[in-house]
Amino acid sequence: MEKLVIRGDRELRLSGEVRMSGAKNAILPAIAASLLTSEEIRLSNIPRVKDVETILTLIAELGGAYQVDGDTVSLRVPKIRSDEASYELVRAMRASILVLGPLVARFGKAVVALPGGCAIGSRPIDLHIAGLQKLGATISLEHGYIQAQADRLRGAVVEFEKKTVTGTENLLMAAALAKGETILKNCAREPEVVDLAVLLNKMGAKIEWLDADTARVRGVRELGGAAHDIISDRIETGTFLVAGALTAGDFLLRNVCPEHMATVIEKLRASGAIVEIEGENALRVAGSREVKAQDIMTSPYPGFPTDMQAQFMVLLTQATGTSIITETIFDRRFSHVNELVRLGASIEVQGDKAVVKGKTLLSGAEVIATDLRASAALVLAGLVAAGETTINEIEHLDRGYERIEEKLRGLGASIERVKA
Repeated sequence: MEKLVIRGDRELRLSGEVRMSGAKNAILPAIAASLLTSEEIRLSNIPRVKDVETILTLIAELGGAYQVDGDTVSLRVPKIRSDEASYELVRAMRASILVLGPLVARFGKAVVALPGGCAIGSRPIDLHIAGLQKLGATISLEHGYIQAQADRLRGAVVEFEKKTVTGTENLLMAAALAKGETILKNCAREPEVVDLAVLLNKMGAKIEWLDADTARVRGVRELGGAAHDIISDRIETGTFLVAGALTAGDFLLRNVCPEHMATVIEKLRASGAIVEIEGENALRVAGSREVKAQDIMTSPYPGFPTDMQAQFMVLLTQATGTSIITETIFDRRFSHVNELVRLGASIEVQGDKAVVKGKTLLSGAEVIATDLRASAALVLAGLVAAGETTINEIEHLDRGYERIEEKLRGLGASIERVKA
């Protein structure tokens, strides 16, 4: 077990430049897509984070082989020795559900554990199941596992009841090998979903977007190998942009996709920060000591991302006035509030809203990271909290951020990883 120790400074100004990693939420479905072909898939710009290790372990357990060389991974799955995604791995990472569609599409059978602590209706796993059933899969739930079978999936019209990122990705992969044409309506259009479609088309799939949220997939008999560069991580980028705004810093972020950041940039500018595009793949952020209060509501892309809600909450603790954050995507996603209050924040949760009163002076304390984005929020708060902040249970943080302490240290922060 490890923890982070941050020596905060209310006068800290981060400066320099930092390189962003590839997108965690793009690499995971891309790795799952390797199950759709017997040929080699080569993915570059991969982030070295725990979730990537987990899904690579899963691919190996299923019978695939992979090799990592720097920021590139090569995968090949000529056949499988198991069609089961175990509870141990699915519990570690819910995105393991992404192997469901590829397994049943190519091999005709899949056995995937339900994520732990999650009734099937409380997250959109039911939308994955309903979509695959529309494509002809026979699905049952037995002993905590989804069991899916199909001689060959067949095209159909599938309309998602609500937008689901992993549900859209699972159905895109499944439909790519289905017989006939599939129309997917009310798709999620996050950049990571679009990036998966680009990879699948490189593999020989026939996917086109008919409008903002409708995809047409003409199924093919088999898919081939491909090489693909993963897009940069817009949530890591957003987290570092907030770090710049929070510390009144001035630094450059490289290897970014500015076009994916429009809503976050808009909200940062509304807070008083300067955010400028520097060429095609870089952003400059310059913060201000006078942070402005504002209201934020999360919504599917291109709206404000739920994965940036916790980080912005920290920024708004330093704003003059009252801000209201409304969380519309996930319930129970204010677990970080109690830990921020321990650091001195004034935040009150009212249903799906968090009322943030600023400006409050934060002070260091010992806190617990309750989930991935809550972890990032605590790191940000620790940067500007007077004294020492210790963040425990940082395995959540390592699921989605590559060497975050090294990157922040390179910008001038006092942060280190130590044994718990």
